[in-house]
Amino acid sequence: MCLAIPAKIVNIKGDSAQVDFGGGVLREVNVALVDAKIGEYVLVHAGYAIQVLSEEEAQETLRLWSEVLEAAEAEIASMKT
Repeated sequence: MCLAIPAKIVNIKGDSAQVDFGGGVLREVNVALVDAKIGEYVLVHAGYAIQVLSEEEAQETLRLWSEVLEAAEAEIASMKT
């Protein structure tokens, strides 16, 4: 299964951008495939920004990921008991 995670662009230099995944997690990604600007959100997969997102789309995606992770953690915890 392939996963893509929203991140906010903090800085751009050429085809490389520093993005913030939240919680202080900053990474360099390639932005050659999108026309993105500092402050915008992008969907990142395998080190590449593959789509520009609105802030609303990014926040909704992050909220859904949080729900998935919470459900998975609950399932793992229930297997241990």
